[in-house]
Amino acid sequence: MSERVVLGQKNPEDLEASNDLMTINMGPSHPAMHGTVRLVLQIEGERIVASDVQPGYLHRCFEKEAEYATYNQVFPYTDRLNYLSPMLNNVGFALAVETLLDITDDIPLRTQYIRVMVGEISRITDHLTCIGASAMELGGFTVFLYLIKVREWFYELLEELCGARLTYSYVRIGGVSHDLTENFTIRLKDILARTKNMLSETETMLTNNKIFRDRMENVAIVSKEDAIAWGFTGPCGRASGLDYDVRKDYPYLIYDRLAFDVPVGEHGDCYDRYLVRLEEIKQSMSMLDQCMEQIEPGPIVVDDLRVSMPAKKEVYNTIEGMIAHFKHVVDGVKVPAGETYGFTEGGNGELGFFIVSDGTGRPYKCHVRSPSFTTLQALPFMIKNALISDVIPTFGMINMIGGECDR
Repeated sequence: MSERVVLGQKNPEDLEASNDLMTINMGPSHPAMHGTVRLVLQIEGERIVASDVQPGYLHRCFEKEAEYATYNQVFPYTDRLNYLSPMLNNVGFALAVETLLDITDDIPLRTQYIRVMVGEISRITDHLTCIGASAMELGGFTVFLYLIKVREWFYELLEELCGARLTYSYVRIGGVSHDLTENFTIRLKDILARTKNMLSETETMLTNNKIFRDRMENVAIVSKEDAIAWGFTGPCGRASGLDYDVRKDYPYLIYDRLAFDVPVGEHGDCYDRYLVRLEEIKQSMSMLDQCMEQIEPGPIVVDDLRVSMPAKKEVYNTIEGMIAHFKHVVDGVKVPAGETYGFTEGGNGELGFFIVSDGTGRPYKCHVRSPSFTTLQALPFMIKNALISDVIPTFGMINMIGGECDR
């Protein structure tokens, strides 16, 4: 590894005292801002003195919409939070509601494996998009094409499973909508084998590429202490040396049955964030291999008509099934009054749902702790005294998803 050089030695007090400052807009139309955020930069020459981050150009209205939908009807809204890993959002919301229902121990084992599998596939597609898009914005267009091609393989597999390419709405309270397709594991094994080859190509093109490393190393350094103070979790927190992963520290579903490592960085710069995400893809692939070996036949939903939809055959042929279906659609799953905070490991860190139930079939309140929004708040701190060009890799490695920053 080449020697790291610390950039930006100019005294910050001198910058702020200068009268020769210019205010410029960066986004929302700037290609690297993806149309979802605006930066107002105060600069001296090419160096950033101060910045104002303005998200909100992509409004999902998640928390308010959830108050008017039944618990199962909220799933399409969770898809639109982090739309690069929507399955993880589905799973996180379901687990929070199931905690209020006190049925977490009743979820069928096969369902738990399925949730982990689709979740880890979504984590892979999330990281592939982050690395590919960031490489493209730094001039590595070939890497972008390679990784988006890999992402397409996983998208096609999930589309075969649930009928949608991007917003899946696959998980249900108490289970999943339907079982894995007959050839799901065969296709997944083939995709994982091809993905390993493509990741090897990616590492060859990026990891020791001088241009890539010059743009990433020692850029937007965040210490472990600062990461904790800003509330970093996920790849950004782990790149700063924070050894925290919900799957390890607070195991849920069947993660305690899987062997996997949590990659942790040392320098807390953009390059470490890239390396952490790359390694997490490999760990997710390993977990998928283990799941395919361990998963066994069984039910995919809780056997309780108060929680799960009856089979279509029962709806059409029995009065009990028809009534149960009607009550689920009109009134929703009746969740006991109370409140809970359920948290899982999302694509960008700790994804939490704080749900307040008033005993009806609709949430009284549903607040989401979205990791992208938490990380984005530190952007002005990360780019202060940096060059304008450093905003590109910094913003890319934060992996800010506009749907999660909706407030």
